[in-house]
Amino acid sequence: MDEDHLLAERFEDHRTRLRGVAYRMLGSFSAADDAVQETWLRLSRVDAGEIENLGGWLTTVTGRICLNMLRSRRSRPEELAGAHVPDPVVIRDDPADPEREAVLADSVGLALLIVLDVLAPPERVAFVLHDMFGVSFEEVAAVVGRSVPATRQLASRARRRVQLPAVTPDTDLLRQREVVDAFFVAARGGDLDALVAVLDPDVKLRSDGGRVRVAATAFVEGASAVAGRAITFALPSLGLRPVLVNGAAGVVVVTDQGPLSVMAFTVTRGRIVEIDILSDPERLEALDHTQLG
Repeated sequence: MDEDHLLAERFEDHRTRLRGVAYRMLGSFSAADDAVQETWLRLSRVDAGEIENLGGWLTTVTGRICLNMLRSRRSRPEELAGAHVPDPVVIRDDPADPEREAVLADSVGLALLIVLDVLAPPERVAFVLHDMFGVSFEEVAAVVGRSVPATRQLASRARRRVQLPAVTPDTDLLRQREVVDAFFVAARGGDLDALVAVLDPDVKLRSDGGRVRVAATAFVEGASAVAGRAITFALPSLGLRPVLVNGAAGVVVVTDQGPLSVMAFTVTRGRIVEIDILSDPERLEALDHTQLG
C-alpha cells in the first residue's frame, strides 16, 4: 500500500468525529462536509510524517476552517435575516432500530444549535471544541488566535449564554412523545385550551419558511400565538410519522406526495418550550428518506 492510500485510510478513521465537530459549529451537514473535505485537502498538501498527533492536527485545522466559514456567514446580511433552523438529524422512533442508541448517545439538540447561532464565531468555536469535545484550552487558543486566558473567557461567555432551560429537554423520551401526541390531538381538535396547557407560556416556534423565507412569518412566540398557528398546520388530512429529531421527540408531516416538513419539539418539565419546523423542499430532499418512515 502506498503512502497516499495509507494517509487516506488514517484520515477516514477521523472523518466521523471531524464531521461531528463541524456540524456542531456550522449547523449544516453540507457545510460540515465542505469543511471536512477542505481539511483533507490541507492534509494532502503537508508532510503527514511530521505530524505527531494526527487527530489533534485534524481537529485544529477543521476548527480554523469552521471559524472562517462562520465569519464569512456573519458578513452576509442574507444569512442573518429571519429564523434559521439547523439541519436536523432524523431517525425513526423505533426502539428496535440498532442505530437509535448510538444516535441518542451522540445527539445535540436543535435548541442548543439555535442558541449557538447567536454566539460570536470565536465563542462558538471555543465552546464546541472545549466543552463538547474536550479539546484543551491551549489547543483551542491556537485555533481562535487568542491567548489561553482570553480563550477561557470566550468559552465562559458562551457557556453562560447556552445554559438555558430551553436547551435541556426532558430525558424521558416516552414522556416527550406523550406531550407531542397531546399537542397534535389538541391542534386537530381545535382545542385552544388544551393546546395552551401543553405549551410553555414563552414557547417559541421557528420555521425555515419553506421556499419563501419571510422573517415576519418564520418566528412566533408565546403560548396563545403558537396555539393559534398550530391549528392552521395540524390538518387531519396530513399524516404524522413519529421520529427522533436530534435525539428528541418529533414528527415528519407527510402528504401523498411525500414529506412536507419535519417538526422538532423541545419538551422541558412536561411542556413544549420550542418547536422548530423544516419545510424547505431542497433541505428535506437532502435528508435520509429511509429514516422518514
